[in-house]
Amino acid sequence: MHMNDNWTTTPVTADLVRGAYEVERSEHGVLPHRLPARARAQCSDGQLAMAEAQPSGVRLVFRTRATVIELDALRTKMAFKGAPPRPDGVYDLLVDGRLAAQAGVTGGNVQMVDMTTGTRETQPGPIGTVRFTGLPDRMKDVEIWLPYSEITELVALRADAPVERTPDSGRKVWLHHGSSISHGSDAASPSTTWPALAASLGGVELMNLGLGGSALLDPFTARALRDAPADLISVKMGINIVNADLMRLRAFTPAVHGFLDTIREGHPTVPLLVVSPIYCAIHEDTPGPSAPDFSNLSAGRLQFMAAGDPAERAAGKLTLNVVRDELARVVEQRIADDPNLYYLDGRDLYGEADFAELPLPDQLHPDAATHRRMGDRFNTLAFGADGPFAFSVTERP
Repeated sequence: MHMNDNWTTTPVTADLVRGAYEVERSEHGVLPHRLPARARAQCSDGQLAMAEAQPSGVRLVFRTRATVIELDALRTKMAFKGAPPRPDGVYDLLVDGRLAAQAGVTGGNVQMVDMTTGTRETQPGPIGTVRFTGLPDRMKDVEIWLPYSEITELVALRADAPVERTPDSGRKVWLHHGSSISHGSDAASPSTTWPALAASLGGVELMNLGLGGSALLDPFTARALRDAPADLISVKMGINIVNADLMRLRAFTPAVHGFLDTIREGHPTVPLLVVSPIYCAIHEDTPGPSAPDFSNLSAGRLQFMAAGDPAERAAGKLTLNVVRDELARVVEQRIADDPNLYYLDGRDLYGEADFAELPLPDQLHPDAATHRRMGDRFNTLAFGADGPFAFSVTERP
């Protein structure tokens, strides 16, 4: 903490936070959430509780002349028992829409997950400070994108000049829901996850409800999407259903219909894009569950494998190819009554040829280069001239 007479301390309040569903007053400050309290109350799953509190796509947005900015934050970092430490989260500082600096925070809590038993234990730690210096001495729009992989309590914002609220940009709001890939795993930083990149290229405001391990067609998530303000909506579904071996085909199809029905209750005519899973070799034709492959831990990387039996497809077990065929069929059936509904095959974002060139390092999650490729492609396919979101986007900046 570096205080002098010129510093202004600004309480972190909801009007400075973008991309969160709601902001909870916490012991130390405020805690952004990506699902509302009523949704959180309906699920006791530790994975979902962690994912929705990790602030993917959440950023502090303000205007200031400040050349030095500090943010006090208490992080909760995830660790896996027996696995190498996960990389520290990154804070991206954008000035007038461009990445200007990156930093991390020290201290914080550690949530230790035992993947063999599913238990979680939190080890407490101190509040840390993120510091950005050398910013241009002029009035500017500043965004601080929070780490997508660390639960982040925002404690205090300090700057060497006053901070004021940024006026509404007038941009369309793109509401997106998906799995850990949409959440951010393993992008280089929070503003370079594929949804963040696509939103930047498309000139829209992102609200990212990508929930690691938790895109499971839960009714409370559908209601959250229904009730959120949105001009454009996309839902990327399927991989977590297979990962968790959660449903068979008989349950999956009505769940997809119900999920879309619920979204349509709140957004009857908004362009709604259903996106199927990207290419994932281990699950293309082999059902879940996904299981950690501990044989490669000595090499410093957790890998995953498919633990299901391909023969079980006959009994309704789901694979990615089964899921894609069914999603395409459901959308085609619904389009007759819903002209603003669209389908995108996830392999158009990342397919078999991409896997040969840029493999998934742990067999499930894309690396930073693949996030960039997916962001570029989604921008072209969704926001481009022939895309479902083309006529909805305001004038590009």
